[in-house]
Formats: sequence, C-alpha cells, structure tokens
Amino acid sequence: MFGFAPTYSMYPLLTRATGGQWVAGERGHDFTIDAASAAAQVAQAQPDVVMLCAPNNPTGTPLPLDVIEAVYEATTGMVIVDEAYWEFAPREERSALTMLADRPRMAVSRTMSKAFAFAGARVGYLAADAAVIDALRLVRLPYHLSALTQAAASAALRHAETMLATVDDIVVQRDRISATLPALGYDPYESWTNFVLFSGVEDPGATWRALYERGVLIRDIGLPHCLRVTAGTEDETSAFLDALASVDSAS
Repeated sequence: MFGFAPTYSMYPLLTRATGGQWVAGERGHDFTIDAASAAAQVAQAQPDVVMLCAPNNPTGTPLPLDVIEAVYEATTGMVIVDEAYWEFAPREERSALTMLADRPRMAVSRTMSKAFAFAGARVGYLAADAAVIDALRLVRLPYHLSALTQAAASAALRHAETMLATVDDIVVQRDRISATLPALGYDPYESWTNFVLFSGVEDPGATWRALYERGVLIRDIGLPHCLRVTAGTEDETSAFLDALASVDSAS
C-alpha cells in the first residue's frame, strides 16, 4: 500500500497487520501534493493500493481532484480516497464521489465520527463500483456493525441536515484560528478539516505543557516545530487564542 506521508497513522499499521508493505511517498514543504509529482511517485512504486486522505489527516491539507485523477491514471491498482473530514471542506468544492462513474478501481470512504459527532458508534460508509462492493462483502468481518449501530447510523443520515448543523459554526472558528495565529507569531497551514496545524513553535513539548497548565488541551502530533488545535465553540476558541498569546513559543 502507498500513501503520501505524513498522513493518517493507521494506514501503515493496518497495512502491516494484514501482511502488506507500506510505502511512503513525499509531500511538499507545505504538505501539498501536485499532480505530476504524485503520478511519478505512484508510477515508480507500482502499488496494489493507494490511500489518499482528502483532506489530509494530520495536516488538514486539501487534495485537488487533478491529483487524484493523476494517481488513478498512474497505477493499475485500487485508489482509495478517504474523505473522513470532507464535510468541513468549502461547499463549492467537488468531492471525489463525482469521479467514481468512469473509474471502477476507485473507492471513496466516509466516516460519521467527525462531522456527525458519532465517534462512539465507530461507523463509516463507502462508495465504489458494484464489483468492488461485491468483493468487499466476501472479506468483511461477519459482525462488523451491530443492528443497533446500523439503525442509529441510518437515522442520522436521514436527519443529516440537523446532525450537520454545527459544521458551519466549527468552520467559522477554524478560520478564525487560522486568521489570528499569524498575529501571534505562528504560521497556520491551509485546512479543510475541523483542526488547524500551525508551525513556528520552537519547542512544541514546552508550549503544549504551558497551554495544558492554562486549561487548554491541543495535540503535539510529532511534526517538527508544529502543534495542532481542533476548532470548537466560540468560547473555546477564545480560550485557546488567549492562552497561546500568553505563552512564549520558545517556552
């Protein structure tokens, strides 16, 4: 399996757990991927499966459709587009779901853990060519979802407008964080998710601890000089920004 690092940490773990080999491709310095580079890397690796996280976790980076198309054309294997955070992307953007009709080796997965605030249910769904779906039925776990979980998920999808009502509010706070961070001396990366990755942190561990001591919990995901904050309510965003303003990035 092939993916562009850094990306979702479970991809290599799941690959090795199923007896496969994980091959990590490269991103640009700002974590973006361009179509030509992506196609060249995939063509060289010739993987059986390519995992594309769109937008990317843990960086929030958008993945343009021309990159997905270039990757698809560069391989004879399966291309899986993980749109776990897609509901937080700009409304005018096209999902990879719109590319499925003429691409039988592509699948698009979604989760209800993020925008639906349904993480405890551990439920997701996938769209693909009918032949792919039939093949998955043969290898899926026999008790992968309980009847109650399926019923709850179906009900949530029927009431998606209500369930997703908070997404726009979260996006407003995400963009507020991104707009404010430069004034505090940090550099946010573009995000189409519910979190913001920012650089310019001299000592991420020390800054993380200083924020924690001020009652603010964010994530140190191990990228050099970076930290990541998830957008919440307006009050939570204010608390984070106020706390960060009081912390010396070198501390």
